[in-house]
Amino acid sequence: MIELEGVPELVDPVMVAAFEGWNDAGDAASAAVAHLDKEWKGEVFAALDAEDYYDFQVNRPTVWLDGGVRKITWPTTRLSVVRVGGDKPRDLVLVRGIEPSMRWRSFCNELLGFAHELGVELVVILGALLGDTPHTRPVPVSGVTSDADLARTMDLEETKYEGPTGIVGILQEACTHAGVPAVSLWAAVPHYVSQPPNPKATLALLNRLEDLIDLRIPLGELAEDSRAWQLGVDQLAAEDSEVAEYVQSLEEARDTAELPEASGEAIAREFERYLRRRDGGGPPGGPAGHATDGGDTASYLRDTPSERTRPPRPQRPDPGTETPGGTGDTDTSSDSGDDSSEDSPE
Repeated sequence: MIELEGVPELVDPVMVAAFEGWNDAGDAASAAVAHLDKEWKGEVFAALDAEDYYDFQVNRPTVWLDGGVRKITWPTTRLSVVRVGGDKPRDLVLVRGIEPSMRWRSFCNELLGFAHELGVELVVILGALLGDTPHTRPVPVSGVTSDADLARTMDLEETKYEGPTGIVGILQEACTHAGVPAVSLWAAVPHYVSQPPNPKATLALLNRLEDLIDLRIPLGELAEDSRAWQLGVDQLAAEDSEVAEYVQSLEEARDTAELPEASGEAIAREFERYLRRRDGGGPPGGPAGHATDGGDTASYLRDTPSERTRPPRPQRPDPGTETPGGTGDTDTSSDSGDDSSEDSPE
């Protein structure tokens, strides 16, 4: 049994997770969770033992000096809690780290243990993939689940993906087997400008999360960062006629495919978000508040004896190519001790 000290009783908690690596193109997903943690001043209450899940030759620790004292920063996955006030208070449990190198079943089992002890009602896993999408259009975000009932009640897609998967897909399936409602939100990042950061994709994920859990999220400088990012890519693309022509072809394909949606659900969703922010008071992106049991998982989760650069010339992505990732969240200790469719690559 997991013992949690100093963690108060949470109000309608939702767990929001993201992992750097294969499922985090442009670092969009992990940046979204980092934004929530920063804006609502999350308090870390647990960190998984890096020794159990990470290959340090793949995700290497770093050495640094703190007032002349050498310290080591280890790759890890941290859990923090944020308390959001307002008319409809709701607490979030944030999970931020790196896709583990091994023992994925135990990794998911440990996270589900925390979810159970904290009374988590819903798990939302954020991901980002490379796709044939133009940077000039709104970032497509798809919401998928393995639960048919949840798909109907929350207006999500029931996943039909088959193929290689990452920790996002494994954790979602683990939640399903444990009886914990779980949703994955996937943002599509243009494959021809995949280097991080991608604030536009991060913003799109947060907007979709806001709609999903009915909670106003303070956006801070993300909207301005998103505009600056798009302007920068516009300028770089304009310098290369082949890239500009390719972007135009993507725009035409996207506009043709999404014309019905542009006049329906998408407009309604944006209007609802506008009303929610207006009723909440303050300018858009202002503060939204103050940071202030599943089934038996043993058989399923048991381990067995695992400065922006010029966009390159456009190439169609290899479906098997891994998405770019980062260095991950960290654990610090003293040196003395030691495309937006249902075919998301879950």
